[in-house]
Amino acid sequence: MNEFIPWIEKYRPRSLSDVRGNPAAINQLKAFVANQNPPHLMFAGPAGSGKTSSALALAHDLFKDWVHQALLELNASDERGIDVVRTKIKDFARTLPLASVPFKIIFLDEADALTQDAQQALRRTMEKYSSNTRFILSCNYSSRIIEPLQSRCAVFRFSRLTDEDLKIMAGHIIQEENLKVDAKAMEALLYIAEGDARKLINTMQGASSVSDKITSEEIYTIASRARPEEIEKMVNLAMKGEFLPARKLLNDVLLKYGMSGEEVMVQIFREVTSMNIPDKEKVLLVDKIGEYDFRLVEGANERIQLEALLAQFMLHGKGK
Repeated sequence: MNEFIPWIEKYRPRSLSDVRGNPAAINQLKAFVANQNPPHLMFAGPAGSGKTSSALALAHDLFKDWVHQALLELNASDERGIDVVRTKIKDFARTLPLASVPFKIIFLDEADALTQDAQQALRRTMEKYSSNTRFILSCNYSSRIIEPLQSRCAVFRFSRLTDEDLKIMAGHIIQEENLKVDAKAMEALLYIAEGDARKLINTMQGASSVSDKITSEEIYTIASRARPEEIEKMVNLAMKGEFLPARKLLNDVLLKYGMSGEEVMVQIFREVTSMNIPDKEKVLLVDKIGEYDFRLVEGANERIQLEALLAQFMLHGKGK
């Protein structure tokens, strides 16, 4: 295997048997391979949950050595207009398959980026060439795919990978790359990944470039994320009324890790929801986080808004 390619491609599954997570969907895809007559498919779910890997693995299992002749892979975020449907997709769909399987596959990754006109044009193309072409649409948000396209596909909804699945993937990479990862570093990897296989693999590759012995410190530095305990300490200081120490810790986090305001806000949300406090208090704090996150999205000054959020935490703590 080529050593000079990103690990995300180096360790991409080549068969459905190697795909981690979403067992019900994978078992159904294996059944399609067995009877060699799948319908049009749509994979929907968050980034890094295995949608692209599953589509490519399905094609490899079906076509074997003919996969490059029988599979057309397009990224709809790059080629999203109606002209792509009318030319490249239609030209590939109308030709006869050369492989032993009596159809070809057109895989449209990030199909939710297709324009409305392109999606409308795709409706008739899917029906007209269904005898010798199957379509696989992959998207993060199925609501952005028009209903007529969804009704033409068997929809598979992918969920984020579990920590157990990520540990198995990480263990395979550790063995192949001769890495040393202690328990705290593995915990940090799972925290950073949040069920996203790409985040896990890219973070491991980045950390391994520093040393074969990966530590939690390297993980958080590579991923530009604060340690959970640092965020938790900052929130607790604010709720105890110690605003200036909490503000200093916020400043240290922003400077040390180079995080954006929205990234800090997401970590604050994660820590607040996992704190050992009554649900009523969590609801009030999450409400404030949502309000200040909206302000950031609208373009407000991130430093002022984060400090204002800490001030709200302090007022809540004093009121309690």
